[in-house]
Amino acid sequence: MIKMVYCLHRLPHLSREEFQRYWRETHGPLVRKHAATLRIRRYVQVHTKYDETNERMRARRNGPEPYDGVAELWWDSLEDFAPATAAPERQQASQELFADEQRFIDHPRSPAWLAEEHVFVDG
Repeated sequence: MIKMVYCLHRLPHLSREEFQRYWRETHGPLVRKHAATLRIRRYVQVHTKYDETNERMRARRNGPEPYDGVAELWWDSLEDFAPATAAPERQQASQELFADEQRFIDHPRSPAWLAEEHVFVDG
């Protein structure tokens, strides 16, 4: 399987709560709508909690500004992942998702990459 990890920062004009609500209530259902067309096997949103514990962990490690969340998406293969070389309906779905992302994600500050998982504990 191929996994995409996408670490998200919100656009500056959105509060954390607005960002996470839009991501959960609007973008999540849009991904679900296009999942079969885009051959997405699994989609998970990991919403960052903003509390003193996280701030202490960040400060102790001299860490950077936290992400607002992490999106994780899985495909069966690299061929399933590549909508740019696929049928027009896959290209259209991909473009619709990207257009929606521009409403709430600060793309230049939100890295994404493909990855391969190596599970050590699964339980």
